[in-house]
Amino acid sequence: MTGEARIVGRTRVYDGWYRLDRLALALPGGVVAERHLLDNGSAVAVLPYDPERRVCLLVSQPRAPVIDAGAPPLLEVIAGGLDGAGAAERIVEEAWEEAGLRLGMLEPVCNIWPMCPVSTERVQLYLAPYSAAQREGPGGGSEPDELIEVHEIGLDALREQALNGALVDAKTLILAQALLLRHPGLWQADGAADPSSALQLGGTPRMTAP
Repeated sequence: MTGEARIVGRTRVYDGWYRLDRLALALPGGVVAERHLLDNGSAVAVLPYDPERRVCLLVSQPRAPVIDAGAPPLLEVIAGGLDGAGAAERIVEEAWEEAGLRLGMLEPVCNIWPMCPVSTERVQLYLAPYSAAQREGPGGGSEPDELIEVHEIGLDALREQALNGALVDAKTLILAQALLLRHPGLWQADGAADPSSALQLGGTPRMTAP
């Protein structure tokens, strides 16, 4: 039944940083419903983790909706809009701009719909092993108003936050859970593990060069 729905009308309501359309959606049975479509492009995000030091790298920055809600700042994975670039190419640039990190191999996780009721956005998610030597720059973002802070937190703290509900940014929670499922060896009692070790979930994860 879902596949029988179709868009029969479209009106542009706002055209600025984002684009917002009012849609007429014809549903089975002859009903035409009003829907709204937010076109804000697509994005990419990565959770870098150091298997030797058993830490991961997250960032924080002022987020207007979070401030408006009176909520504390979020810990987030590195992320940014594609702006016409490929996902792997763009996330390498973002990692350098936001965290001063030179990424190497990338492990694709999935290409999610974070707000499918209203938004066209897709976010390609990656995991990426790194070492202390790959932190070559200060980070902080490419624009003066980004005010990005870089945080390295222990993998045990990441797991605890993922399990107790403290990790509330959606893309960050998904990638933390992916790291837990795909690389359980990182939490073995003997400490560091080979970043290529993984729980078998329909095959070993693919590692790709940017």
